[in-house]
Amino acid sequence: MAAYKLFIICLVFHLFPRLPECEAVSSGKVVPYLPGLEVQPLPFHLETGYIGVGDSENYQLFYYFVHSERNPKEDPLVLWLTGGPRCSGFSGLALEVGPISMAKVEYINGSLPKLTLNPNSWTKTANIIFLDQPVHSGFSYSKSSNDPIMSDTVSANNTHEFLTKWLIQNPEFQSNPLYVAGDSYSGIIAPNLVQDLIRDMEDGNYPFLNFKGYSLGNPVTYIEMELNARVEYAYHLGLLSYELYQSMKENCNGNFLSFDLTNVNCLPYRKVFEDLTAGINLSSVLEPLCSSDSTLTTSLKPKETIKYREHRRSLQRTGEGLSEERVLPYYSCWRLSLLSEYWANDAAVRKALHVREGTVENWIRCNQRGLPYETNVKSSIPYHRNISTKGYRHLIYSGDHDMKVSHISTESWIRSLANLSVIDEWRPWYFSGQIAGYTRAYSNGLTYATVKGGGHEAAGYKPGECYTMFERWVSNTPL
Repeated sequence: MAAYKLFIICLVFHLFPRLPECEAVSSGKVVPYLPGLEVQPLPFHLETGYIGVGDSENYQLFYYFVHSERNPKEDPLVLWLTGGPRCSGFSGLALEVGPISMAKVEYINGSLPKLTLNPNSWTKTANIIFLDQPVHSGFSYSKSSNDPIMSDTVSANNTHEFLTKWLIQNPEFQSNPLYVAGDSYSGIIAPNLVQDLIRDMEDGNYPFLNFKGYSLGNPVTYIEMELNARVEYAYHLGLLSYELYQSMKENCNGNFLSFDLTNVNCLPYRKVFEDLTAGINLSSVLEPLCSSDSTLTTSLKPKETIKYREHRRSLQRTGEGLSEERVLPYYSCWRLSLLSEYWANDAAVRKALHVREGTVENWIRCNQRGLPYETNVKSSIPYHRNISTKGYRHLIYSGDHDMKVSHISTESWIRSLANLSVIDEWRPWYFSGQIAGYTRAYSNGLTYATVKGGGHEAAGYKPGECYTMFERWVSNTPL
């Protein structure tokens, strides 16, 4: 019924766009300033708002929308999906590809963390919606106290409903080229959404859709494949001995690190592997160790994870802040994540962002505690296979220092796609006169690229390179 109502509304807007009684009202409110940022008013256009999805619109999804700084009327419209699941779109806005960043300055206890402008924001050439999805991510909330269990497919369906409703309420962006982008766990959600958007266009469900393609960085695609690829990645990086690698290949039957523990011949070698790599930051192997609550690390829980959580709880109990002097070095890589939570929970910040009072008591960047979530899409490869036959442009990229979702696993599933022919052979691509990574283009519209030195959220590690890569790709220019 909800989809039928949406279709009727869309048809009215399409056939009679100038009728005053049918004029859309945007759900967004302009944010003229952001606490903590020295530059005021904002040198870019920011709106925030809610759109209700699901049964009786119980799920109120919060979003940040930033206009392109170049030509918002014609530049692409990008829906950015942060991973997790249940990591806030604020991660994309302020820690990865958006116009602001958490300032890397000393934090004084009780003060408001500072923001700075990001010179490599993707909003220089694109309008971007940063969405808190699924419900209970960031500032998104439910009007019901008895929600069904969230899942990958429900998350994708809710995101699809959000996007169509947002476009109906913002008809001035309906003609802009539409892209879906994200990284990490959005590699499970985005292909599902993309397939639905393509089906909508083929069936004529929403005449205004102008979908052109999608972009994913270090995307979770098939968790078992990603886990197993860590062994090969670690060996070629010099973390494992030749003998251990050969023993694992001979005794584990290619199933190195999955959740199946029935192969007793493999277990001793797996234990050695875990001991050897317990002190490695999986998200970026050259960086100090950080803990992670990601679903990908459930089989690898180093002692440092416990230390980090104990340290974080102590800060929350005492109300203390975070400074470089008081924190062990390997916690410094979580500094920006912690500061973002201090910032988003400030009353002045919430007022500036037009957050509805009483809806989210405590904002957490990745809200994965005590909330049931069913990972019912075990692999998104079938979605990629379906999409790859349609001719839409898509960019898949890998920070090559990510061991969590390594380039090895990503390149493996790309090779599994049917009827791929190379039109631009493997070659370096450049940024500021230096090799920034390597790339290959295929006849089905797929461009694959590595980002040299990039970690799991590649744009957070190599912002200049990743912006340049995106700008070239979205402009239909070879990398």
